Amino acid sequence: MVFSSSLFLLYFFPAFLVIYLILPVKLKNIFILLASIIFYAWGAPDFIVFVLASIVIDFYIVKWLSVSKGKKKLILTSISVFINIGLLAYFKYANFFIENLDQLLITLGLNAVHWTKVVLPIGISFFTFQKITYTIDVYRNIHAPLKKVTDYAMYILMFPQLIAGPIVRYNEIADQIEDRSRFETTDNRLTGFFRFVIGLSKKVLIANVLGEQVDFIFSLSEDALTTPVAWIGILAYAFQIYYDFSGYSDMAIGIGRMIGFKYPENFNNPYISQSISEFWRRWHITLGAFMKNYLYIPLGGNKVSKERMYFNLWLVFVISGLWHGAAWTFVLWGVYHGVFLILDRLFLLKFYRWIGKLPSIIITFVITLIGWVLFRSETMGQAIFYTKKMFTADFRELDYFPDNKFYVILILAFVFAFMAVFNKNEKWQEKILSPLQSNWRIAIMTIWAILFFIICLGYITSSGFNPFIYFRF
Repeated sequence: MVFSSSLFLLYFFPAFLVIYLILPVKLKNIFILLASIIFYAWGAPDFIVFVLASIVIDFYIVKWLSVSKGKKKLILTSISVFINIGLLAYFKYANFFIENLDQLLITLGLNAVHWTKVVLPIGISFFTFQKITYTIDVYRNIHAPLKKVTDYAMYILMFPQLIAGPIVRYNEIADQIEDRSRFETTDNRLTGFFRFVIGLSKKVLIANVLGEQVDFIFSLSEDALTTPVAWIGILAYAFQIYYDFSGYSDMAIGIGRMIGFKYPENFNNPYISQSISEFWRRWHITLGAFMKNYLYIPLGGNKVSKERMYFNLWLVFVISGLWHGAAWTFVLWGVYHGVFLILDRLFLLKFYRWIGKLPSIIITFVITLIGWVLFRSETMGQAIFYTKKMFTADFRELDYFPDNKFYVILILAFVFAFMAVFNKNEKWQEKILSPLQSNWRIAIMTIWAILFFIICLGYITSSGFNPFIYFRF
């Protein structure tokens, strides 16, 4: 079940919200857990028992480590982290490992390994990282563990952010799990609904429209692809993945706000970045925070030699690339961004300051676009030929005629993505997304939200194209 489906919008979520609001406080967490189990089991019924079992095991390991000391505490923490990373590695990367092993064996003239492919549980990348934050935050004494296994299960399985983030670290939300009464207000529910509809509109009215053409362009053969079409395709994909991913984050933040949770922001106008370093402070912010706090800093952070710091940066982004998907294209995408992060520190940041804001934004955006070719391509061969087409000046007559709606949406996507380049616009956006609003503004936002909710619902029911692009995450 996905947020941008009529099943969720017309049945699941309205029923959930009505029941949640009338339940007494002591039953709300249990109800969220039950609803989240149904939400998850709807799309992956075969895995729900496995997920619940891993949650129960993790809860008691962490409960045990919280009352342990010294070496025993470290061993229990390591066991918890090892189990979670091990399960993620098996389900997400076993097929990738065997496929590459088979290629090596065949090259050496040996027999390939007989292997039954492993099915990937939905959302495993996101809930694994949240389980790790729980273990490590308790180990570091940042926050006490939860008292009830049902509260822990709810934290891991909460359906708003289960399948597409944001990654909610335990210490950010621990107190709200046990008491969020101060956030359960009418204003929060209305502004939360507004935020949800913003995300839904991004996904349905922008990302889906662009995505249809992206799929077509990336399916073209090398002979059929020209340089202008290649640039149109990668521009459309850059905006598709941004509005799709940030749209899901907006929907999650909005739903969370409606039920009293304050989820962290996950995107902040990334395409106005003046360097790749800044891009990663604005794109998928919660993943960057996780990688910094639970990988980069434990590796030594900035408190090591420059050579080791550069290697740590590069390693973190190689792992980040692999986290996004089990394919060499994702690994190389991580390597690519890691290299530019190092180049930023070596000389690029000084160069960007010298050339000024607008040229820096353009250069950073082009670097990002080339990276998106790697991210979107199914194979390395496709990534290479697509990138070559972008820069080989192949201006044959276009045999590509999308409708005017595509070009209108592409232009709007560009405008909305870059309008925050002006500081006043960025501050205005932050003000609109804030839960603190005057009564008249909340009334206007609610009317706007209802109108666009109806428009989005109409588009969903009339269109057969509504992809979920995070299945490999």
